[in-house]
Amino acid sequence: MLMLVSYDVSTVDRAGRARLRKVAKTCTNWGIRVQNSVFECHVDSAQWVRLKAELETICDPKTDSLRYYNLGSRYQGKTEHYGAKPAPDPETDLLSI
Repeated sequence: MLMLVSYDVSTVDRAGRARLRKVAKTCTNWGIRVQNSVFECHVDSAQWVRLKAELETICDPKTDSLRYYNLGSRYQGKTEHYGAKPAPDPETDLLSI
């Protein structure tokens, strides 16, 4: 299934900046960055549980936020792209990064 993960991590202090780096690294390990704080992650159900748990362990719910969008297995046609960056294919492009 294709999951879209977006985050907003408070960076007003050193701890927040460290959390931001950890969240970005975790998302990079599981998916493809499509915007600064947005990743497309092609995962199965078990992987999704692990990814979500990792992210929620890192984030501080008092100052940070995570948003998840389940685009499912039939995500083709549910997304459109316009602009400078080419749209990645989450099934093949993750392997070439």
